Amino acid sequence: MADHLLIRAAFRQPVERTPVWMMRQAGRFLPEYRAVREKADFLTMCKTPELAAEVSLQPLEAVDVDAVIFFSDILTMLEPMGLELTFGEGEGPRFPDPIRTSADIDRLSVVDPADGLAFVGDALHLCRERIAGRVPLLGFTGAPYTLATYAVEGCTGKNFNHIKRWYYREPETLRRLLEKIADQVTVYLNYQIENGAQAVQLFDTWAGALSPEDYREIAAPYTRQVIDGLHRDGVPVILYINGGGHHLDTMATLGADVLSLDWRTDMAEAKRKYGATHCLQGNLDPCALYGTEARIRQEVQRVLDAAGKVGHIFNLGHGMLPDIPVENARCFVRAVKELGVHG
Repeated sequence: MADHLLIRAAFRQPVERTPVWMMRQAGRFLPEYRAVREKADFLTMCKTPELAAEVSLQPLEAVDVDAVIFFSDILTMLEPMGLELTFGEGEGPRFPDPIRTSADIDRLSVVDPADGLAFVGDALHLCRERIAGRVPLLGFTGAPYTLATYAVEGCTGKNFNHIKRWYYREPETLRRLLEKIADQVTVYLNYQIENGAQAVQLFDTWAGALSPEDYREIAAPYTRQVIDGLHRDGVPVILYINGGGHHLDTMATLGADVLSLDWRTDMAEAKRKYGATHCLQGNLDPCALYGTEARIRQEVQRVLDAAGKVGHIFNLGHGMLPDIPVENARCFVRAVKELGVHG
């Protein structure tokens, strides 16, 4: 394992400055990404190692971030299990045949990623080769509850009535689905680690819609199952929940090394409560990057002051927005690198 700022920060070791990267940094705000996207649809980009590696490294070259996160989607790992995945223009991901019955769960299989997701391993190898040790390579996927939500709802939702109906009427059926997905997530992340990922992040996008009690009951145990099953010697695990500030007490018990905070969470309070045991990641409001250079630097300084010098990875509190000017993203990264020096 190379001596990377982000890896040391994740394990709460002293660093000479705060490392910085951005969720969704390989995406539509970059003209280089849009140029590739004009030639291939989203799933083709994910499944073509050459294209995935190309767009993964674009933010390293364009914005000078301290980590590369390989280009993919949290849902691609559900396809080999037996769920058809589509991405319609302007409508996001869809599963045309969602999981709605116990028999539907039976038809799902836990598969070897080397068979159904070999393109991911190839993309990771290409990324490591091209990064050439400059920064660490991050892997990722969705946490079991979020993946189950997509699989059951069939698309992005707001009320999540199908999966919550299962929770309140057939909790054991839902648990069977979550356990099977957790098994697949575990082998998938281990596959990423075996093929070059130097840190991994679990995105539990929809867990923020759960009450604290429901999160503890139905989502957290399967996130814990995944983290416990990882071959993580020297590989930190990052856990992120959008809108998950009310889950931090539980998140802190699940074995992750890094708690990633959204922008609605008080960084200073989180540091006080969890900073002795966890690195914290975040948590600038992505909309702050619409600001002037002076305002961006002011907001960066505010987060740095709250987070302190040990155990902090600077990031946005959610993903990069597609219409942020590239120069503003550069200004953000530059501000962290200049203001986050630890003298």
